[in-house]
Amino acid sequence: MDIILIEDVSGLGKRGATVRVADGYARNFLLPRKKAIAAVGNAQAVFRDRQRASLAREQRARQEAMALRERMMQVSLQFSVQVGEEEQLYGSVSASDVCDALIAQGFQVERKAVRLEEPIKALGAFDVPVHLFQDIEAPVKVWVVRQ
Repeated sequence: MDIILIEDVSGLGKRGATVRVADGYARNFLLPRKKAIAAVGNAQAVFRDRQRASLAREQRARQEAMALRERMMQVSLQFSVQVGEEEQLYGSVSASDVCDALIAQGFQVERKAVRLEEPIKALGAFDVPVHLFQDIEAPVKVWVVRQ
């Protein structure tokens, strides 16, 4: 049976390739898991249309992420924390704190998008990366000041 691969399949081919496989492998594995479509009739044209639509969606999402990145780079968040002797913080500023502050300023971000390796436990200014899309991150300036 001839099929068109919708995604890369190891040992078989890359996305978009037309390959011949056993009927059972196609019917029982590739087609139900949406890894391929049958290469009958105008399947190539349908695949190209799907691919074009997918590229258009990705391009639009990338442009929106770049616009959001430009807006987020202008943001400066300030956290007032209690400090003990020797500049030791009581508590810390975590990724969820940064996420909540961004949401309060009107940005729609998830907590896992805030790429803070460990909570901030010192006074000062920090650049916290926020993942927006594939390889696009926006550095957000976070100020931790004495209360």
